[in-house]
Amino acid sequence: LRYRVFYEEMAAKPSEIMAQKRRDFDAFDEYCDHLLVIDTDKPAGDSQVVGTYRLLRRSIAEKHGGFYSPWEYNIDRILEHSGELLELGRSCVEGPYRTRATMTLLWRGIAAYVMYYDVPLMFGCASLEGINPVDHSETLSYLHHFHMAPPEIRAVAQPEHFVDMNLLSKEAVSGRSALRSVPPLIKGYLRLNGFVGNGAVIDKQWNSIDVSIVVKTDLVTQKYRDKLT
Repeated sequence: LRYRVFYEEMAAKPSEIMAQKRRDFDAFDEYCDHLLVIDTDKPAGDSQVVGTYRLLRRSIAEKHGGFYSPWEYNIDRILEHSGELLELGRSCVEGPYRTRATMTLLWRGIAAYVMYYDVPLMFGCASLEGINPVDHSETLSYLHHFHMAPPEIRAVAQPEHFVDMNLLSKEAVSGRSALRSVPPLIKGYLRLNGFVGNGAVIDKQWNSIDVSIVVKTDLVTQKYRDKLT
């Protein structure tokens, strides 16, 4: 699923071995937990998996060299928080399944996970397609002006990767228009009172512009509890 979406649909550039195996993978996969949405009405096999998230807790990351995010972002402020932390990554949904129902299943799974492991804070990166910031000037500026994380949980793009998100003045950004341009995944984080970090990162291999996301999980778990009562 990840290979089909990231490399065939979104034009990321696979390594030679990934192309041969038609699989997206890295060293983190071996010790992360993987949340899956499975369509059991489809024939048995890989095609049954129609949605996924990769989950990495601090207690696991510390045993294996740390989190994935610091390649792009300085997350020291996030790491200062005590207790368990959760890094979200490799979010991926098959095209025909990009619906509210699928995302609800994924978020219910994440909510159950953070409740089980008592995770107060989760973070990760989310992407805008393409590598030209000007193409996303309204979106990036909107996120910068209206959804910047408070300093105590704010990630900052590493200096060698830092791309200023403040491309338009706050007055020039139309909130309603800009919100429509925000990708559904990022919009979902915002609905949960999520924040973005300072600075975007261009990832040429993934044909994307990444933004850092951080979410306090209290609202996530409350919505999950509400659905059970």
